[in-house]
Formats: sequence, structure tokens, C-alpha cells
Amino acid sequence: MKKTILFVILPQYADWEAAYIASAIHMLGQGQYEIKTVSICQDGVLSIGGFRTMPDYDIESAPEDYEALVLIGGMTWREEHSRQVRTLVEDCEKKGRIIGGICDAAGFLGTVGVLNQVFHTGNDLNDLKQWAGCNYTGESKFIARQAVRDGNVITANGTAPMEFAKELLLALHVADEEKIRDWYNFHKLGFYTAPMPEM
Repeated sequence: MKKTILFVILPQYADWEAAYIASAIHMLGQGQYEIKTVSICQDGVLSIGGFRTMPDYDIESAPEDYEALVLIGGMTWREEHSRQVRTLVEDCEKKGRIIGGICDAAGFLGTVGVLNQVFHTGNDLNDLKQWAGCNYTGESKFIARQAVRDGNVITANGTAPMEFAKELLLALHVADEEKIRDWYNFHKLGFYTAPMPEM
């Protein structure tokens, strides 16, 4: 039985952020995972790059049994309709499942209160505080890094799709750690024999 990973994609989503993660899961995961997409409705969702995606589910029809919830960044996380995603996030947190957010999707996690008790990152601390307001009390746990994983919560800023993907792959145990790091280094540096930076 394949484990389901839900990708939340909103209009004007950052398609490249989703592509790195999904392709790595399929390449390294040996068929143990399936990717499903969720959006506000099941109409076509247009990405920043112009790809039109037909989501598998809307918010109401999303399955209850899943391994991880991955919020893909984009241009519309601050719009009113995006608040509907809150129910999915709260369900994921309650179940103790893996949850990830990148770019403005990481900021959205702050508006729901997910980042208050875990180390995390995002695009900008001051912006996060202003956007999330009183729902965000985790300033002392903000780390200015490209990607941060603390328990089941993975966050990244908008410049870090590869780092975000790596942390999700490690959290999901998609493959052994060496294979995941080889995948990351190959795609980040261009070839396996490049000097490997400290992780």
C-alpha cells in the first residue's frame, strides 16, 4: 500500500518547488509513495510558470490518511481564500504528521500557530510577525537559514527549494541518508565529485 503525500497548491504556485520534491520522491522512493494535489477547488490551478494542474482533491475531499502535508509557496497565500487551508494544517498537526511549508507557505504556517513551539525559518522575520500578528509567538525560535527541520515541521525560505526537498526527504525516510545527500549534492552542485559542503 503506497503512502500518500499531499501537496497543497494555490493559484500562482511555485511549480519548481513542487517539482524538486515530487521527482525526488519518485526517483528515490521505489514506489512506496504517491503524490496527490489539493487546492481550494478542483478546477485547474495555474502555476507561476504557466502550468495548469488539475488538483486531485479540494479541501473538503482531501483524504484523512496521509503521510505528509506539503504547502508549496506562491503568490496567493496572503489572500482571503487561502485561509481555507487552515483546517488541513490543523488536522495534520493534530495527527502528528509531517508538515512542510516554503516561502509564503512557511509564513502561512505562522498564521496558524504551527511555528510557535518549533525552530523554523521563512522569508523574513519582521514580515512574518506583521503578517501572522498575535497568532505568532515563536520569534525566539526563528533561525535565519535556508531550511530548518524540527521534529515533524519543515520550513524554508523562497530561495531554498533544494534544501526544502532534502529536509522533507530525510523526514519521510524516502531513502537512506547517503542516497538523499547524494541526490541533493548532484542537483545542487552539478556532479557527484564536487567538493561536498558541510551539511
